[in-house]
Amino acid sequence: MRRSFRYALLALLAGTIIVIDQVTKLFIMQAMRLHESIPIVQDFFSLTYIRNPGAAFGLLAGSSNAFRMVFFGVSSLIALGLLGTILFRLPEKDWVGQLSIAGVLGGAIGNLIDRLRYGEVIDFLDVYVNSYHWPAFNVADSAISVGVVFLIIHFAFEKKDEALLSQGFPPTS
Repeated sequence: MRRSFRYALLALLAGTIIVIDQVTKLFIMQAMRLHESIPIVQDFFSLTYIRNPGAAFGLLAGSSNAFRMVFFGVSSLIALGLLGTILFRLPEKDWVGQLSIAGVLGGAIGNLIDRLRYGEVIDFLDVYVNSYHWPAFNVADSAISVGVVFLIIHFAFEKKDEALLSQGFPPTS
C-alpha cells in the first residue's frame, strides 16, 4: 500500500476520533448543566457533565491556570511529537501499531483542543458501582486508553514472536 494512502487512512481515524470527541462534548455542554448527572444504567453508568482542569484523575487540578496551561501545552506538544515519530518509524506492515498510535493521537488532540479552548477538559462518561466512582472520562480518553492497551498487548506479542524466531520457531500469528 502506498505510504501516502496509509497515512491518509491513519489521519482519517485520528480525525474521526477528534470529531466524535468534540461533537459529544459540545452536545453535553449544550444539553446539560455543569455537574448534572443522568443515570443510564442504575448504579453503574451515568452521563455526568464535569470539567477537569487537571490531568488524568484530576492531577494538578489545584495548580494555577497559568502553570497548567504551560505544563499541559508543552507536555502535549512533546507527546504529539513523540507519537508522530513513533508512527512514522513503525514498519509499514505494522497496522496494529499504526492504528493504535493514530487512536492515541486523535484522543490527545481532542483533549488538547479542550485545554486550548476552555483551559480544562470536558468529561461526561461516569462509570461507578454504587458510590464507588471511576474518574469521569470522555471519548478522547477512551481512544487514548484503548490505543495504549492495544500497543502494550501488540508489543508484548511482538517481542514473544521475535524471541521465538531467534530460537528457530515460526511466529504465532
